[in-house]
Amino acid sequence: MNISPKAVAYLRVSTTEQANEGCSLDAQLERVKAYCVMSNLDLVAIFREEGVSGAKALDTRPQGRQLVEALKSGQASHVVAMKLDRLFRDAVDCLTATREWDRAGTTLHLVDMGGTCLNTGSAMGRMFLTMAAGFAELERNLISERTAAAMSHLKAEGRHVGSPGLGFEMKEGQLVANEVEQVAVQRALELRQSSKTLREIAAQLEAEGHPTKRGGKWAPSVVREILTRAQ
Repeated sequence: MNISPKAVAYLRVSTTEQANEGCSLDAQLERVKAYCVMSNLDLVAIFREEGVSGAKALDTRPQGRQLVEALKSGQASHVVAMKLDRLFRDAVDCLTATREWDRAGTTLHLVDMGGTCLNTGSAMGRMFLTMAAGFAELERNLISERTAAAMSHLKAEGRHVGSPGLGFEMKEGQLVANEVEQVAVQRALELRQSSKTLREIAAQLEAEGHPTKRGGKWAPSVVREILTRAQ
């Protein structure tokens, strides 16, 4: 009786990627599962990281930490991910982590590279991984440079850069007032002028039914942000 090697999958999307259907967790999971079936891998655990930046080290992410612990406990000897930048923040992070995996006998599979199984225990495998990690970091740096250039261009044109705060919204690239949210902003200012604390203001806005920017509950930190922006 053949026993399939046990594998764990790691899926991640950042906040900005969630709107892109091709990058969604479900899209990644579908391809990872198909790869595991094709490669005769027994997928025993799936670690889904949503809204987490790749700039964080793997073992500092909530699900990434669990993945590392699963490997240390011997739960699996194979890791499957879409591509390197789902797992690692840069080339150094990648090479450091995979060197430890090599010593423990853990194999890395990347689905977005045609399901290439990186045997990083060999000299050729290590070289290939180093090149792949370098190109992944280059791509991330180029994206950062293009984003910075685009933001500088918008600032030069006098256009708003970044997410609008409560009381404002973007229309055709211009920052305009949101009349409904402005009521909450003015109310917060009134309460502050009457010497209310941030917690008291949050409780009062919540009790009066004023909406927050994201539809959640009012908190002192949200009130502080509003008052800071209004200064």
